Amino acid sequence: MPDQSAGTQNAPLNSIYGCGSRERLRPTRQYAGDQGLGAACPMARRAAAGGTAWSNRAATVPVSGTALLLIDVINDLAFDGSDALVAQAEPMALRLAALKRRATAAGIPAIYINDNFGQWRSDFRKTVAHCTSRSSPGRRVSHRLRPTARDYFVLKPKHSGFFDTTLDTLLEALRIRRVILTGIAGNICVLFTANDAYMRDLKIFAPADCIVSNTPADNDHALRQIAVVLKGNVTTSTELRFHGKRRGEKRAAA
Repeated sequence: MPDQSAGTQNAPLNSIYGCGSRERLRPTRQYAGDQGLGAACPMARRAAAGGTAWSNRAATVPVSGTALLLIDVINDLAFDGSDALVAQAEPMALRLAALKRRATAAGIPAIYINDNFGQWRSDFRKTVAHCTSRSSPGRRVSHRLRPTARDYFVLKPKHSGFFDTTLDTLLEALRIRRVILTGIAGNICVLFTANDAYMRDLKIFAPADCIVSNTPADNDHALRQIAVVLKGNVTTSTELRFHGKRRGEKRAAA
């Protein structure tokens, strides 16, 4: 593994990370019923209309022991055929940004889990700069979800946020028992990370409106896997209610 000391010295965030290369997302099959470039996943559309197939009630999320994971949202989305994913990711980024603001105000830590796009000698600050540049198709998504100095980040070499990274160490240090999984792509890196979270006995929340995949069908399948197999809660972000306060804090969370 290459020397990361230069990157960590100048990192603008609370940095605990591993280095990695990026496997580009590729467009997958289209399916009968795909309603165009901006189509939200069917489950998210049902949620917006009054509830998903899994729950139409608000979900209470304790602040203490919870972390918000933002997976591959700092993303250049620079691959052939990315237009459909970009069109879905841009409105998703607005919803996720609103969720992050509420979570941060309540005292829930935000952890960015990201590829480094093969830039082995760069730190996360340079990754953010690359993804928000004018030449990046994912610049609006990356800009809307740009991390702050109080956020954490983990760089991953493969699909899962846990594989060959220090995410386990970070979650243990923060005493995390449940995770809110969000990001890109739902049927790849989000689902792989969810599988590993489940095997670590972490409670999973995966808001359906804050996760996108190459096609709505792929996203719907991933959310069903998380809900049925991994026993996750996939209600939309606006139905998540944060309760209590973070361990060690006197301020009440809202």
